[in-house]
Amino acid sequence: MTRAPFSPSQSAEHTAGPIQSASQANSIQSGISASPPTLRSPPPRKNVAPFLLRAQLREALVDENTMKSAVFLSPEFVVGPGSVVDKYYYDIDFPRGHIALKSLNAEVVDEAGNPVSLQETYLHHWVVVRYYERRAENIAQLDLDLSQNQSDIIPDRNSGLCDDILGQYFGLGSETRRTATHVPYPYGIEVGNPLDIPDGYEEKWFLNVHAIDTRGVEDKLECAECKCDLYNVTEDAHGRPIQSGYEGGLLCCYDKMQCRVKEGFEGPTRRLYMKYTVHWVDWDDRIIPVKIYIFDVTDTWTKLNTSTDSEARNNCKLEYDVQPCSAAGLPEGGCIDSKRTSFILPTGGDFIYGVAHQHSGGAGSALYGEDGRVICSSMPTYGVGEEPGNEAGYIVGMSTCYPQPGSVKISDGETLVLESNYSSTQKHTGVMGLFYILVAESARTSSMPNVLFGSQDQVHKVRNGHYSIWPVALFGVVIAIIAVVVHSQRRVAEEDGYQPIVM
Repeated sequence: MTRAPFSPSQSAEHTAGPIQSASQANSIQSGISASPPTLRSPPPRKNVAPFLLRAQLREALVDENTMKSAVFLSPEFVVGPGSVVDKYYYDIDFPRGHIALKSLNAEVVDEAGNPVSLQETYLHHWVVVRYYERRAENIAQLDLDLSQNQSDIIPDRNSGLCDDILGQYFGLGSETRRTATHVPYPYGIEVGNPLDIPDGYEEKWFLNVHAIDTRGVEDKLECAECKCDLYNVTEDAHGRPIQSGYEGGLLCCYDKMQCRVKEGFEGPTRRLYMKYTVHWVDWDDRIIPVKIYIFDVTDTWTKLNTSTDSEARNNCKLEYDVQPCSAAGLPEGGCIDSKRTSFILPTGGDFIYGVAHQHSGGAGSALYGEDGRVICSSMPTYGVGEEPGNEAGYIVGMSTCYPQPGSVKISDGETLVLESNYSSTQKHTGVMGLFYILVAESARTSSMPNVLFGSQDQVHKVRNGHYSIWPVALFGVVIAIIAVVVHSQRRVAEEDGYQPIVM
């Protein structure tokens, strides 16, 4: 599939705030990169917390056509007041086989399994990435055949446009506890297909966790925004000087860095874990596979000097700064920093799901079609309390879009516009404006019988985390009963954070 020619209107637009150079931004070694930091065999895994043993891994039902689920823990990571962890855990526990992933939810917990507040440990991001690793029995054979020159690890990216970064399948930040990740029926993220796995390799997954312990720090927000002066850092994780004018972001808060703590403050170290819950179903031909795309508002794609339109480079910088505005004479809420970019999606389809990722100060994000229509608008929920999932001042959830299947389409080669808005009543550094969407091939959706879809309210997230599809009634009395059930399902879906796009 070829891309339409690049035009000046497809460059990034921003009303305020500098961004770091593309070369240094693309060198940021965070979990939102497309591949492990180095292409090497993963280190041995450590034991997980005693309260969650392997015996707790469970399947909801044994029927191959029903939803299954499992709860896992990452290896432990140790934090102290002001400390930063940015860890990569290879070959994590994950469902195996040819399956359709339906959701992945995660949160930080302590040794007792209790949720940890963002006011104590700020979760900058977590991401899960698929990769292929050469089987051990094939490595020895490879050593005997010097004519082969292949890596032992092959990263497997999503379908997104950003070069070398943002290749994850799932990932969120502080909003993780109250953001829906469910893939609605009859769609799924296909993994484990033997035809996709290179010969001699096996499919594996790695987890990247970036968290900042803000207990006792001088300024929680500025530590969470990775202000360089609070970290007393002048070089990035690779020992390269940080460019002049870069005030804060991922380059200044990498693994083992320390944010400045108030004089005299002392606090204990803590052993924490990422607890992640996966839902999936065994793969069958009735499932429609979706493609994952992640867009970045800092992207400025350019067409290369080649004979084909498809040769282009997407320059995603991941983060940018928001400069403060003067509120004098402006109405309440008038200080908004709005950043836009446009890009071409080579292959379109039916839009199935969408959600944005923003940091504190975020005021919402939207994805627009070429004709100006709203494909999806995603708004933050800010906490108002102290309990985990409702921490005051932090984004604790992002609204999601679940349109009626087949009702929102993106054309092949369509130019999309991404907008990210932040409050600019004060300066913010290292913010992000990402957008994650799922797209299915339109021909597959249109070929499915209408009975499989019905109302989106028929796709029901029940309280225990499993999902079900209510059968279609054939007789009036049954239809009346289902009408009552659907009304109840609509209420439950809204309470659980599902917000279908309103066109």
